Amino acid sequence: MTEEELISKLKASDSLAFNFLIQSYAQKVLNTCYRFFLDKNDAEDISQEVFLEVYQSIHTFRSDSKLSTWIYRIAVTKSLDELKKRKRKKRISSFGKMLHLDDISNWISGTSNADKNLLEKENISEIMDYLNNLPDNQRVAITLSKIEDYSNPEIAEIMQTTIGAVESLIFRAKKKMKEELNSK
Repeated sequence: MTEEELISKLKASDSLAFNFLIQSYAQKVLNTCYRFFLDKNDAEDISQEVFLEVYQSIHTFRSDSKLSTWIYRIAVTKSLDELKKRKRKKRISSFGKMLHLDDISNWISGTSNADKNLLEKENISEIMDYLNNLPDNQRVAITLSKIEDYSNPEIAEIMQTTIGAVESLIFRAKKKMKEELNSK
């Protein structure tokens, strides 16, 4: 089924199409939400809210972006909204104690891939602390870039901003994280 056919069926309230959508995107949405909460139950709850929002709002989808981008944008927005609602100072829970400074430095500079090198390690609390200290828009941009491996144009579309703004957000996030790393 093409994306256009799927969208058409979803707009017609086709339950089979909605089931297909959930099967196709459930794991990606869950992973996205998990990156914000680092808690399986929270991620599952928000994922359900994402699909409810998709179901209720599919008629407003204008197809100026891919369906996956629109769903991802909803997942990011729902996650950020939930975090704000909870008024948590720390938005991402810690996994462990300390992360080696070389790994953090390589991740920040972009010479290593976070998914392969950092997320497989048990001790990544320090990197989470660095991310927690960033403003929301910088944290989202660097997370999408370094952890989710999205391109700057894709990030701009998800965040509904310009590519230049995304580049600036990532640059400022890296700079702030490096400054914090050097001050320790």
